[in-house]
Amino acid sequence: MSDNEALSPTPTGESTAHGFRRKMVGKVVRDKMDKTVVVECVTASPDAVYGKYVRSRSRHKAHDEANVYKVGDLVEIQEHRPISREKRWIVTRLIKKFVEE
Repeated sequence: MSDNEALSPTPTGESTAHGFRRKMVGKVVRDKMDKTVVVECVTASPDAVYGKYVRSRSRHKAHDEANVYKVGDLVEIQEHRPISREKRWIVTRLIKKFVEE
């Protein structure tokens, strides 16, 4: 085993530079800002007493470098280092394009 193989963190040589970063799926609800979209993520969790599922929503400002995502698109966002005062997420991929009928 050579020195380079001993220093690699994984057998395949891939290094994980960052720890765990959350990923969420949500719908774009606003796209009027430059290089920024507002993504609304809806999660359902059971109530502590009654067990009934309660929906809760969270809105995150996410970075969209090319301004390609529009209102209604279903996207995946990932945690990122702070980009501006309120932006801590980036859009990683488009899941479903909004089609108006």
